[in-house]
Amino acid sequence: MEQRETSGWAVGWTYFAAFLLIMIGIWHAIVGFSAILKDNVLVAGELGDGYFLKLDSTQWGWIHLLLGILILLAGFGLFTGAVWARTIGVIFAAISAIGVFAWLPYYPVWGALFIVADVGVIWALTVHGRDIVAE
Repeated sequence: MEQRETSGWAVGWTYFAAFLLIMIGIWHAIVGFSAILKDNVLVAGELGDGYFLKLDSTQWGWIHLLLGILILLAGFGLFTGAVWARTIGVIFAAISAIGVFAWLPYYPVWGALFIVADVGVIWALTVHGRDIVAE
């Protein structure tokens, strides 16, 4: 492979993705703590019996709390520029987006914001992720 010059924009996008991962991890942790401490925090309306991912609020809270901690750690690991950190960042952002997609009936606006941030992280890490290594 030929050597190419590192772009400042690409490095900036990767750092921005790391910062977004840290924010997403904190958001998940806040949602998780809220759901664990107060049982009715995730019940915005009656979902009905047809919703196949209807879990107890405490179960959703633990899922979000654990996911948030893992995403937060991946975000901090991204600042090192390691390949494993980029790989884990993309995987956790995809898991976060899928997990939040299942959470959409509870809070659709917040869920959409999570998904947009996750897609931004995936894009930045897959397109510009390797440029941080040369920095």
